[in-house]
Amino acid sequence: MPASALSDQSLAKQNIVLNSTVFSVDMKLLASIILGGGEGTRLYPLTLTRCKPAINFGGRYRLIDVPISNSIHADCRKIFVLTQFLSSSLHHHIFQTYMQGGPAAGLIEILTAEQKPAQKSWFRGTADAVRQNIDYLLENPVEYFLILSGDQLYNINFREMLYFAKSIDADVVVAALPVNAQEASRMGILKVDDAHWITHFHEKPDSRTVLQTLRSPLELIKRVGVSEGSQRDYLGSMGIYLFKRKALVDLLAKDPREDFGKHLIPTQVDMGRIAAFLYGGYWEDIGTIETFYQANMALTDPEPQFSFHDETRPIFTCRYDLPPAKFFDTQVKQTILCEGAMIEADELTHSILGPRSVIHKGAIIRDSYVMENDYYGSTVRDHYRLPPAPHIGENCILSRVIVDKNATIGKGVQLINKQKLTHYNSESLLIRDGIIIVPRGASIPDGFIL
Repeated sequence: MPASALSDQSLAKQNIVLNSTVFSVDMKLLASIILGGGEGTRLYPLTLTRCKPAINFGGRYRLIDVPISNSIHADCRKIFVLTQFLSSSLHHHIFQTYMQGGPAAGLIEILTAEQKPAQKSWFRGTADAVRQNIDYLLENPVEYFLILSGDQLYNINFREMLYFAKSIDADVVVAALPVNAQEASRMGILKVDDAHWITHFHEKPDSRTVLQTLRSPLELIKRVGVSEGSQRDYLGSMGIYLFKRKALVDLLAKDPREDFGKHLIPTQVDMGRIAAFLYGGYWEDIGTIETFYQANMALTDPEPQFSFHDETRPIFTCRYDLPPAKFFDTQVKQTILCEGAMIEADELTHSILGPRSVIHKGAIIRDSYVMENDYYGSTVRDHYRLPPAPHIGENCILSRVIVDKNATIGKGVQLINKQKLTHYNSESLLIRDGIIIVPRGASIPDGFIL
């Protein structure tokens, strides 16, 4: 099933009665709240200088562009972005991309962690972040609030989700997708009845005995395109929640704990009127170096499950006033090249090269993501503490590498993980999940081999 929206036929199969106007719902009733993320320790060192939603993705995008773009396509009345940890880069990107005209002009408002007379602590979790900003949120005349993560990949039509919520008069709706037993141990698992009402919720069940009690009706799961025998017998929460206005306020007051998934959603299950919106398309939570790397590499496939080439639902991002990519005697296979790249390499295979990437002669880049650079070099004469011009030097070999922004790799460097390490730490290089990471602004000397 494609990652785009579910069809009206699939909604009909979900026991929703469609009227003559398909998905006739006023989206001005809806505001979205995008959570800017915490420290993102599992994505270190990519989170060394910015929060997770600000991490570069797919060459020229940031992770935050996905929830913002989906909110724009849904015609949300307002888009709130709640930020706290290393948020400067995220604020800069949002301002450059969305607050200077374009489809989101006037829609986005950034709410940062701040000390208040009665509240002087940082956000302690997802629910606490919303609770601390509830007075700002309630100033908007909307009936529903959509709560989103800033570091997930998907392409959901939120118009359908709101239509579903109104059709069954749910107080809360949780977006859910079919998962197998291995995936279930890393997610919040919902058990639903035949009418989509959630009867049980368990966060990251770690025993087969508990999992057996959380199976949802197979016929229900098959309605979103899951074939019998796929072993996707469970419904995992996607961390996407749709609340009625009053239901959100009441739940935040009733349960003072910090997190939606761990705390408040189970409380709402006990209270009732909470349903699951089934989604059968692509979804990925970018929580680890491995998932980040694999999600990027998948973009180079001929027909990726998540694509930036859907003209009907584009993912918006910052405009780059850069020249087209230029490359010379280079063999290029299954590679994404962004604007401003200057390539003299021998080979680029199954890789992504961000804006302003500079690759010198003889280099071989395979299965790697080279992020954008902020500059080509500098004409400043005083070189005191001036960073070198970011580039990948002559005759380098990179395999399964993530090169963060503005890094410099000297001549003849080989980053190939010769010893097949899964974990490694040094000042200028790390290995996580077998993937080599060159941190932002790092400099690798000539001839270095790892």
